[in-house]
Amino acid sequence: MKETRSRKRKREKHGKPQNMASASSKITKSSSNFLDKMRARLSGGHFRMINEKLYTCTGDQALDYFKEDPSLFDMYHTGYQEQMSHWPEQPVNIIIQWLKARSSSLVVADFGCGDARLAKNVKNKVFSFDLVSNDPSVIACDMSNTPLDASSIDVAVFCLSLMGTNFPSYLEEAHRVLKPSGWLLIAEVKSRLDPNSGGADPKMFSKAISDLGFTSTLKDFSNKMFVLLYFQKKEKETSTRKGIEWPELKPCLYKRR
Repeated sequence: MKETRSRKRKREKHGKPQNMASASSKITKSSSNFLDKMRARLSGGHFRMINEKLYTCTGDQALDYFKEDPSLFDMYHTGYQEQMSHWPEQPVNIIIQWLKARSSSLVVADFGCGDARLAKNVKNKVFSFDLVSNDPSVIACDMSNTPLDASSIDVAVFCLSLMGTNFPSYLEEAHRVLKPSGWLLIAEVKSRLDPNSGGADPKMFSKAISDLGFTSTLKDFSNKMFVLLYFQKKEKETSTRKGIEWPELKPCLYKRR
């Protein structure tokens, strides 16, 4: 049967707005996706800029940098968490398990704590340090100059936080605050300790830390993304601390995805 003109007009009358609404919805969704992608690109670009800054300046310069604009710290850590989401395993979780396997009476100093995840997941007393504090439990300071007393800490942690060009001064501060036989735990991006990719020789890095007054107890290179190094502070002070040859740790610069 042929469709009457009135029915055809009625169908077209009701059909056109529906088609237009559907097209409009697609355009809105496409525009929203485009804006989201642009925001992500801008955010990623800001993260890479701040990240490079932190790896190529001293700790006190980084502290001043964030004091001028504290919002940059939040921007950095948002980008950092996005990068970490691509890692199959997080080094902080391994350190958390290491602490849980030991006495909760051990006092911990977390150098470069970020969102203070370590302190939030263990029963230990944890002093959390970073360049900016958005949390009452985090102490904002230069990691080479913390308010801790000498020989007051059982475990010092650097989880992907040896970023400044003066990183040896951070480790010297850890040595100062650690008790004799206290633990020093370092998690570092694997490429920074891989001579084949322009990184430092891990043996030279470990030797420098040993010359500072530590004994190397374990080197874990099993993870493809990061290295875990475990040291204990020597009972007696060494006399070679002034002549330590520290290898250069190359900046860990993230590529645009």
